Amino acid sequence: MLLQRTIKQAVSTTGVGLHSGRRVEITLRPAEPNTGIVFHRVDLPEIVDLPARADAVGDTRMASVLQQGSVRVSTVEHLMSALAGLGVDNLHVDLDAEEVPIMDGSAGTFVYLLRSAGLLEQAAPKRFLRVLKPVEVREGEGPAAKWARLEPYDGFALSFSIDFRHPAIDSTANTAEIDFARDSYVKTIARARTFGFASEVEALRSMGLARGGSLDNAIVMDEYRVLNADGLRYDDEFVKHKILDAIGDLYLAGKPLVARYVACKSGHGLNNQLVRALLARQDCWELVSYESRDTAPAAFTRDWQLA
Repeated sequence: MLLQRTIKQAVSTTGVGLHSGRRVEITLRPAEPNTGIVFHRVDLPEIVDLPARADAVGDTRMASVLQQGSVRVSTVEHLMSALAGLGVDNLHVDLDAEEVPIMDGSAGTFVYLLRSAGLLEQAAPKRFLRVLKPVEVREGEGPAAKWARLEPYDGFALSFSIDFRHPAIDSTANTAEIDFARDSYVKTIARARTFGFASEVEALRSMGLARGGSLDNAIVMDEYRVLNADGLRYDDEFVKHKILDAIGDLYLAGKPLVARYVACKSGHGLNNQLVRALLARQDCWELVSYESRDTAPAAFTRDWQLA
């Protein structure tokens, strides 16, 4: 039987919030079976728990933000992506500020932390959310439309198309397809960094966003080129980062998906709408477990510790 996973021991690090610019310490702790992923604001007079669920997302401007009343945990998508990629079902995440640290702008540091803590299988069956019927959300019409769709699929695959009409981005692949039956999350997705445009920095900061952004934690472009001295990590790093984000956003469904995700110009807002739309249509999904590795889709039988 495929079993749930947590980590063997607690692990901590510090970083800076991409949007807040504040220093933050994050601690990842093991959790009991069927706990799910739960964020904890430990800096407040009373600790506030924020379960990682799509219906708890209160803001999607430039990040996925969990919210309970006035208490927020921002920019959860990169950590959630790493947890999905390594198959971690149960985890406590302690934060002493309102934002998950951006680290290098990818999920790579979180993969390293999780591997350092070690993965532990638990005596409880892993439960998957299997999509039975297509579900789609859309904004706009015609060529300018943005959309995202989940389709039935015996595994987990993602296809994404971007269209930024920027020389540096257009010179790379604008479409990528990943199938985790053959592709390693760690090798092909985890190190893809977030990106932005120098021309937008002041406007974003006036909105309280991108205050911690720098060439150390994002790909930054002027009107023509990438400004980072080390260039790109992947030839298609821009579209792969959008896939990285989508994996994290989709994991807010609360269970790993057995599905194919296809999207064009989607972002955190549409991804969240898609997960909510799926969960609201109970005829479109079912919860399943797999009695053995032989009966499970190949996407979920890889040893991610060795990937």
